[in-house]
Amino acid sequence: MSDRLTLDFDPDTLAWDKQDGLIPAIIQDARSHRVLMLGYMDRTALDRTLATGLATFYSRSRERLWTKGETSGHTLDVLAIETDCDADTLLIAVRAHGPTCHLGRTSCFPTASGDFLADLADLIAARQRERPAGSYTTRLFDAGLRRIAQKVGEEGVEGALAAVAQTPDELVGEAADLLFHLLVLLRARDLDIEAVIARLAERHRR
Repeated sequence: MSDRLTLDFDPDTLAWDKQDGLIPAIIQDARSHRVLMLGYMDRTALDRTLATGLATFYSRSRERLWTKGETSGHTLDVLAIETDCDADTLLIAVRAHGPTCHLGRTSCFPTASGDFLADLADLIAARQRERPAGSYTTRLFDAGLRRIAQKVGEEGVEGALAAVAQTPDELVGEAADLLFHLLVLLRARDLDIEAVIARLAERHRR
């Protein structure tokens, strides 16, 4: 089994007999939580996935195993696997290398939504790397950490004032400005929103 993968269930206890030895596998982006695709695994496909860390499925039409990305290079690194309450479906969290859909889309479900803050954080990271001309985010990164921190402070004050003296819609707008600038500040310090969420979850468990 890959050192990267741990299971909190025994594969032998899955309901392999419900669909002639196959288990539906829902593939989900580990960062955005967006559903990317649905595949099927038999026991051999699951074992290979665990051994290699790459999502491997059983093709019902071709009647053979196939590893996602074996021809396109758009592989799926498996980070976690869990089963549902009936032990007849898998939820697999992955890191995708390129589009998942054979049509070149991120997801086989084009309108499936994910975590918008994670998507926005990815866009901010791209702006930091690429520094496109005319981008407000580029101007923030070019201005440096102190200016970004100053903007977070300004937006926080404006949000607090909106809470006591402005309309609900204006407060929502100020809160959106604050969240955006906070994401930029985290990126400038080589951090991301997942670190904040993990800290909140840790505190919640106490």
